[in-house]
Amino acid sequence: MDIIKAKDAQELGKKAAELTANYLNDAINKKGQARLLLATGKSQLTTLQELLKQKVEWKHVEVFHLDEYIGLTREHAASFQKYIAERFVDKLELKKAHYISGDEDAEKTIKNLTNEIRTSPVDVALVGIGENSHIAFNDPPADFQTKEAFIRVKLDEVAREQQVKEGWFSSINDVPTEAITMTVYQIMQSEKIISCVPYKSKAKAVKRTLESDLTNEIPATILKRHNNWSLFLDEDSSSLL
Repeated sequence: MDIIKAKDAQELGKKAAELTANYLNDAINKKGQARLLLATGKSQLTTLQELLKQKVEWKHVEVFHLDEYIGLTREHAASFQKYIAERFVDKLELKKAHYISGDEDAEKTIKNLTNEIRTSPVDVALVGIGENSHIAFNDPPADFQTKEAFIRVKLDEVAREQQVKEGWFSSINDVPTEAITMTVYQIMQSEKIISCVPYKSKAKAVKRTLESDLTNEIPATILKRHNNWSLFLDEDSSSLL
């Protein structure tokens, strides 16, 4: 585990993007292609903005994302498909982008994505940490046992409230109660995991993650078991350490 501290979210994003690009370029040099897993949300914005500036042969990169609300169309302002497309995919010429669809048959979506994700490893996974210490939408108590790649989950109230506070929904009643998420197991199969966790709102989750033993009540604690995990913090998110 590497902990990299930055002054603020902008500096954090730049440092994380540079490291991400290095790993992508290394994979492309070795294999002729790379696979990138993207997180969404306010905390990931500066990293994605800076990653767009990096010199990467994007035509050799496939992109996946971590999760999506069930019942939300791609056109909805809070859709993670929309987030990924508008902020990243549509600005590049990628090899391919694999979207989690929230408004189609969930079981069919899970089956198709599982087939895609397991054709070869993810080289770099950008995985944030939620205010309730979730990774993707694996809310506590997260399922640490399943070997599935994607599952259907119920969202807890803290995760739903976070979406309202970040401005994606006007009230908690508007936030869907279910989602499709990549599992903890599948996230941990990634060759490299980079967690970008800025802002004061994440300080308690960061402290709990780093100072607690492995527990599915604090899902992010499992990241400490990965042999190539880098955690990027700013002055606010690291303020309780």
